[in-house]
Amino acid sequence: MAPSAEDNDDVLLAGRYGDLDDIHEYVKRHGTEPLAVVRDENENTILHMVCGNGHLDVLEYILPLVPSSLLAAQNSAQSTPLHWAALNKHLAVVQKLVEYPGGPGIDLIDIKNKAGHTPLGEAELAEWDEGATWLVRMMKLDAEDPEKEKDVADDEVGDTCQDIEVEIQDADGQVAKMTINGGSTKLPS
Repeated sequence: MAPSAEDNDDVLLAGRYGDLDDIHEYVKRHGTEPLAVVRDENENTILHMVCGNGHLDVLEYILPLVPSSLLAAQNSAQSTPLHWAALNKHLAVVQKLVEYPGGPGIDLIDIKNKAGHTPLGEAELAEWDEGATWLVRMMKLDAEDPEKEKDVADDEVGDTCQDIEVEIQDADGQVAKMTINGGSTKLPS
């Protein structure tokens, strides 16, 4: 049986509040297909609700039930579930989204919303150093000097204490600078 508008509203609220029992019941009654297409008035998906509120247990249940393309679904503000997880500082959820097998992976980090922010930009705006550092480490940053890249590839152990300087420019032209040093992050004052 196809879900009613009320059923869809209820499952989105269940995602928002982390009510796994209600989501189980929705799937039992309507199957998994409607779970993948349900949206609210702002085009938020069930993943937006779950990820924005940090419900890792619900996310782990839902991910195998929906197409992996839903991880990159954008709402009316063009934000993805990863934007919401980063904005609200949910590291375990951020990690699950980026590392989900068969999902978009690190490409999620590059998606910009209408404000021109990536999930990394949202983490920085929220002053969430732990999340921003993790996202930067996951990104495949091109080496500025091809010789340096070759030297690193030739070095079996590598220098794990080397500082990494990252500059990110937002849509307004503002530049954020970050230094990553052996697991710690220093932001300029």
